[in-house]
Amino acid sequence: MVRITKVHTGGGDGGETSLVDGTRISKSELRMEVVGTCDEVNALLGLALMEIKRIDDSHSDGGLRQNVHKLQEVCFSALSRVQSELFDLGAELACPLESIPEYMVLIDQKDSDTLCEEMDAWNKELPPLESFILPTGSGPIATLHLARTVIRRLERNMFSMSEKIRPLSLQYVNRLSDWVFVLTRWISHRIGEDESLWVPKGKRQLSTVSSTKRQQENNTEIDDL
Repeated sequence: MVRITKVHTGGGDGGETSLVDGTRISKSELRMEVVGTCDEVNALLGLALMEIKRIDDSHSDGGLRQNVHKLQEVCFSALSRVQSELFDLGAELACPLESIPEYMVLIDQKDSDTLCEEMDAWNKELPPLESFILPTGSGPIATLHLARTVIRRLERNMFSMSEKIRPLSLQYVNRLSDWVFVLTRWISHRIGEDESLWVPKGKRQLSTVSSTKRQQENNTEIDDL
């Protein structure tokens, strides 16, 4: 078990920090950017969990929506597991490849394969995509879309130092962004929320000027009453 009795040490006041093996490096180095981004992803998944807990589980007639409870059960289990895996990954990323201690828990092939298995299970319920999905929606949907984009940033940064990272860790992060995307679609489907789709330019409303003017005119008429 981990036992932490003191958080502040002052050791980083000069802009340096220690890796797992005790090596001191600048906080501005790419490795620390990678570690920080991994932590950022984890926090966003925690935020998504909070939003999932807030999904309305009551019918208009006052009854409970059992499908919401089932969705929450799956999401709590899956996201909590991935949060722990990201914590393991962050510890690995904070250690030079040649200095990873034997006791350290590492992402393994089973962890990576589980992401694919879950994606396949969720996809069975989903209609095929007919357009690109815009990153917006209700609380859990929008939060997971943001998490997905940060995972892609984590992946890009990791590939910038790929010679210093295990290939399996890179594979895991690549699959994780797809996993979050499919999970987002699955949640939308389960709660009956329409996905926001990209609209080709020829079909878009190109300006809101006319509707704004109508509102302003209506406001003027109300003020004159």
